[in-house]
Amino acid sequence: MDGGVPKSVEFEDMSPAIAEKLGGDGLIRELCNGFELLMDRERGVITLESLGRNSAVLGLQDLREDELASMLWEGDVDGDGVLSQTDFCVLMFRLSPELMEQSRAWFEEIVGEEFRREREREREREREKR
Repeated sequence: MDGGVPKSVEFEDMSPAIAEKLGGDGLIRELCNGFELLMDRERGVITLESLGRNSAVLGLQDLREDELASMLWEGDVDGDGVLSQTDFCVLMFRLSPELMEQSRAWFEEIVGEEFRREREREREREREKR
């Protein structure tokens, strides 16, 4: 604490900018790289211990263990007490409302494109029957 004022963690969401620059595949690669920076090398998952050891990479070296445990709990989808690579990537998307919205737009675009292609294939099959 500085002068009696509690420190707070400032989170600047860079995920949308990264996604814009690198595309969806590039963003996933970067998230996987981030996971590898934080994971326990022997277990291949992020543990409370590995998060504590590597938290400085994220600028979170001042967080207490209970705060780190809370972050881990937030992303632990299957309740095994650690973050798998999938858990980590899902958590990063959940922490980015803008990225979630962008993902929804990408999904809708992909689904719309697939429907359009299917309609074209259907028309082509109809033409071939004639």
